[in-house]
Amino acid sequence: MSTAPAAPLSAPAAPLSATDASQGFAEQLRQSCWEDWNACIQHRFVDEIFDGSLSDEVLRRYLVQDYQFINRFVALLGAAIASADVFAPRVTLSQFAAMITSDENTYFLRSFDVLGVPPADRLQPTLTAPTQAFQQLMHEAAQSLNYANCIAVLAVAEGLYLDWADQPAKKHLPLPARFEHAEWITLHANDFFRGFVAWLRAELDRVGPTLSPEARAEATHYFQRAVQRERQFFDHVYA
Repeated sequence: MSTAPAAPLSAPAAPLSATDASQGFAEQLRQSCWEDWNACIQHRFVDEIFDGSLSDEVLRRYLVQDYQFINRFVALLGAAIASADVFAPRVTLSQFAAMITSDENTYFLRSFDVLGVPPADRLQPTLTAPTQAFQQLMHEAAQSLNYANCIAVLAVAEGLYLDWADQPAKKHLPLPARFEHAEWITLHANDFFRGFVAWLRAELDRVGPTLSPEARAEATHYFQRAVQRERQFFDHVYA
């Protein structure tokens, strides 16, 4: 199955300025692309998965494409482990890699069974343009073997999901009845995940002040591109 080309990416936001110094690096990055970040948090997909109205067709398309990120994502975790400047982050990242390859992988397989996704679409589907673009970005970050770049992309991939799944405006809502909806929320709104995202943001705050202006701009560009690609990915499952 072919797919239409993704919509053009908007130009990256301007480099972070000295006036942002009162905020940590992680929050500076998020604020630098807040329009795209907020568009993901408030997306139609998020509203529909919370109220249980998300169609099987959209969820199937979303999960089939999202599942293709696992390989590149684990490689990105490996690059972050390899390029970390101290030992402690390697332990935290290794623990998270173990969760990704167990609990989350199991959710995908159970959902594929319920949604009737055939083996070919689970393992080798036709990749859409937004999927390919995000895979390429993760590959570039991993190949850079630069810890700040890797953490910047990870902070988007995980932090943005925490922000939509754990947003205060939806915490009062009961979970949807179907596990395919409910578990995709709870996988991204639990104490372990909150702690990991907080740790990623703390790592950005830790390494940010140590970066040269050039390295800081590079990490910023990775972060902003990742947010843009997340927005494209949410949009395209309705295309």
